[in-house]
Amino acid sequence: MEPKLIAAPMVEGDLGQVLDIERVSFVTPWTRAAFSYEIEQNKVARCTTMRASRVVVGYLCLWEIGHEIHITNLAVHPEWRRRGVGHRLLALAMADGIARGVTLAFLEVRPSNARALALYESLGFQVIGRRSGYYFDTGEDALVMEARLGGDTAPAVAGNRSAGS
Repeated sequence: MEPKLIAAPMVEGDLGQVLDIERVSFVTPWTRAAFSYEIEQNKVARCTTMRASRVVVGYLCLWEIGHEIHITNLAVHPEWRRRGVGHRLLALAMADGIARGVTLAFLEVRPSNARALALYESLGFQVIGRRSGYYFDTGEDALVMEARLGGDTAPAVAGNRSAGS
């Protein structure tokens, strides 16, 4: 039986485990200082961890500005991928945004990241643009994706949240 997954705000004490996931997930990982800034100083940022028991298995960071959220970082430990952790983190962020009056969510993703694209599309994100050379490590473009929150999308997001996907 799978351990119960619990979402909670990211705190400084989580950063050792968060950085382990970050380093195996990205070619150019965020630093401890970058995460610390997001959770302690950036007034528009919110970061959430997903735990199985006491172990951080994934996390999501976003910025909320006005009626928009911008997903800035989402990663899941390799042993927990393809098990609904990323889906649940993103669905929770979207449902929380809806509850706070947010109407749009944005993110950037590498066109080569098929798994992430499938995840985002499953939650109603659509490609609305492309940023040329966005990723400085490879020069790869970024696809800009948007999801409209509330209205017709609210039941689907809330349903995903309550299903514990």
